Amino acid sequence: MKFTCLSKGRGFHFPPCHILNFCGIRILLDCPLDLSALLAFSPIPTLDCLSIVESYNTEANDFDSRAAFGKRQKIEKLLHAKNLLFAEPWYKTVNNLQLWNSSFIDVVLISSPMGIMGLPFLTRMKGFSAKIYVTEASARLGQLMMEDLISMHGEFRHFYGPEESNFPSWLRQEELEILPSELREIILGKDGLELGGWMPLYSAADVKDCMLKTHTLNYAEEACYNGTLVIKAFSSGIEIGSCNWILNSPKGDTAYVSGSSFISAHAMAFDYRSLQGACALIYSDFSLGDTQDSADGDNYSVSAAKLQSISSQDLAGFNHNSDENAEEKEKLDFICSNTINCIKEGGSVLIPIDRLGTILLLLEEMTASLEASDLKVPVYIISSMAEELLALLNIIPEWLCKQRQEKLFAGEQLFAHVKLLKEKKIRVVPAIHSQELLINWQEPCIVFCPHWSMRMGPVVHLLRRWCGSPKSLLILEQDILNLELALLPFQPVTMKVLQCLFPSGIGLRTVQPLLKLLRPKTVLCPEELRLQINLSSENSFSVLYYTEAETLKVPYRKHNSEIKIATDLASQFYWKTFKKEEISITKLKGELRMENARHHLLLETDNKNSSSNSRSSEHCGLPDSEKLMAALSKMGISGNIQHGMSDTKSQTVSIIHIEDPYKASIEIGTTGTIITTAQENVASSIYKIIDNILNAV
Repeated sequence: MKFTCLSKGRGFHFPPCHILNFCGIRILLDCPLDLSALLAFSPIPTLDCLSIVESYNTEANDFDSRAAFGKRQKIEKLLHAKNLLFAEPWYKTVNNLQLWNSSFIDVVLISSPMGIMGLPFLTRMKGFSAKIYVTEASARLGQLMMEDLISMHGEFRHFYGPEESNFPSWLRQEELEILPSELREIILGKDGLELGGWMPLYSAADVKDCMLKTHTLNYAEEACYNGTLVIKAFSSGIEIGSCNWILNSPKGDTAYVSGSSFISAHAMAFDYRSLQGACALIYSDFSLGDTQDSADGDNYSVSAAKLQSISSQDLAGFNHNSDENAEEKEKLDFICSNTINCIKEGGSVLIPIDRLGTILLLLEEMTASLEASDLKVPVYIISSMAEELLALLNIIPEWLCKQRQEKLFAGEQLFAHVKLLKEKKIRVVPAIHSQELLINWQEPCIVFCPHWSMRMGPVVHLLRRWCGSPKSLLILEQDILNLELALLPFQPVTMKVLQCLFPSGIGLRTVQPLLKLLRPKTVLCPEELRLQINLSSENSFSVLYYTEAETLKVPYRKHNSEIKIATDLASQFYWKTFKKEEISITKLKGELRMENARHHLLLETDNKNSSSNSRSSEHCGLPDSEKLMAALSKMGISGNIQHGMSDTKSQTVSIIHIEDPYKASIEIGTTGTIITTAQENVASSIYKIIDNILNAV
């Protein structure tokens, strides 16, 4: 097996991406988009900013006439909103994936809704014909997210108009050289080699074509590829429909652990039991990149003591106990308390969070907190996909956690938003300019809307409205690593900003106990894990560490193969037992087939009952030269034994030279016995003598 890490990812919104060559089948594990790269672009400018856009375009057109000294001078300036790219954004895909010929990929496995965001770029490529497997829930959620992205991106196309060329001016080398270092690193990467990953956004037709090529699965449902590979998905607990994978083949099985979570108040629990005992386990939980706490002096961050990732687990059984759920609820309560304080001061709250589970839980907690505080303020959800998404949540109970399913059996609603919509305590509208929103708009209010990058969607308009209000509150996710750059287009920002760290994977303290429980033979871990966790040699498994763009050869420890034989057929076999070798053997004639990653034995009809009666010509072991010499002497054949090596490539144990009554030689080697003589009847006689002293089948 060969394994190549194309991208280690960066948090929930940009999961890792890998290529696996398993039994000669090339498998792509996830195909995400790095939407954090949108920070390099400016949102749609306002009328006050149009002069900046005109200036930007003039500078781009007149670049060749500018002096080199003037270009260098621009680099020395501090990062300013006018340094952002005033152009229709392109989107950053996994750069290393562009180095692979898409026609060589056989299978694509999608582990979460975020892992499908870059797939239309791949499926529209010429020659792409891979089978795509994704859980039914992830496929539906991922499609809604891609359609919402296209809808929000439409504002840029409406403002900037059609592109004049297929190569935007901001991608030219001379333009990149004058950008501030922060923006240049986003576009080119730290090593300066990521320029090839940028692509214009796909269309709605591309998304539709992509989804038609997918094969949806339920948890634990088997899908067989090419008769040699069985693929199964099991819940990872990080989001509705997210999964880990098990790949079974006659050569062994491989488990793939993507972003997972033991604690979930909405999604089905992490099914770790189904991953136990694999020959190889690929550990690719993306929470490893989120281990640094916020700086104490950061004005935009809450202290790590208040909003920390949940990591204490029941290591004996990894149970979802009430203490863990209480810790999660405590974090949500902290966010809600800040929201209530903001509302009481007369400010509004803006929440551009795209995590479905987090939105659902915050909706429940916030509306409960508002009722307890006797505050009556409107709660808006502004998104083109919100209405369809909330309706979908009512018909997918099989993808939810046990607590939610119990509500269904008790006749209760799966989520609180159903009741809240009926009571009009929350309002769902598709766009910020919709008539319903304009008629019912009230402030202060609480607004859930996309996009967390703060470069497109309703959040841009609402941020411009409230950024100068110190009474208002903006709640962000920890995935935004450069908060200063994210808020740059809206400066000066006087509103309060709360940056929250939501659970995005298995806690580091739980990794080693989990691996011990799963008992794989070989574990593949990201190189970063080597410095954070001591996977000592006391473990029963071997550990291989991987880095980006490097291929690992992974050895298998499975020495035995299995074959499926019908019970009535197996009962007819005539078995010969060799005590010395401790094996049993029988002679068969038939066809060996591969089906559903298993070998199947089909005997010919004529030979099913004849195996025990037919004369055998197969032998096990080597003839003992002394016993053979004694048997030859009884038949009146004389000769001598010579021990040593022959001129052939195979090692020879001994050679018997026969002198009387005829000339012959018997060469006993490690791989077989060779009879050499000028007469066929002599060879036949010697063969019968050897046959009598060997174990025959």
